[in-house]
Amino acid sequence: MTRVHLIATGGTIEKVYHEQTGTVQNVDSKISRYFRLLRLPDTEVEVTHLMNKDSLEITDADRAKILACLSEKMVQPAPVVITHGTDTMIETGLFLKQNLTDLRFPIILTGAMTPLGFESSDGLQNLTESLFAARTLAPGVYVVMHNQAFPVDRVRKDRELARFVWL
Repeated sequence: MTRVHLIATGGTIEKVYHEQTGTVQNVDSKISRYFRLLRLPDTEVEVTHLMNKDSLEITDADRAKILACLSEKMVQPAPVVITHGTDTMIETGLFLKQNLTDLRFPIILTGAMTPLGFESSDGLQNLTESLFAARTLAPGVYVVMHNQAFPVDRVRKDRELARFVWL
């Protein structure tokens, strides 16, 4: 059985439509229920709901909290997937890369341009690909989105194309 740690921090992938205001908001984590839709033989996903924030609201204190959570996970080494908003995903990834040494497993940051549950959501695809990437990539910090795995220091978000591209 392969273990994968998943740390949920919010972002668009976790947003829900709020009927009263007509907006999408980070209200409650919904990642766990999407695992029921996936066939994950021989994989145990251990979910930690750390926070549920839009990535534009992620602070350095939040990044330190993610780092501390990762440090706890390193006691039982296993690949890590972090769900995160796409606007500051790279900043968080670079922070983690700078502060983590001697990685023995990959750390994957992923998210979505459209929330899980919306008809055109890329969230389930990105989540599934991240779980696969966590089992196959070499140790390091990566962004996995839209069928690509990028080393965190070689990627940028292209807002016009609504995707991540190589630097």
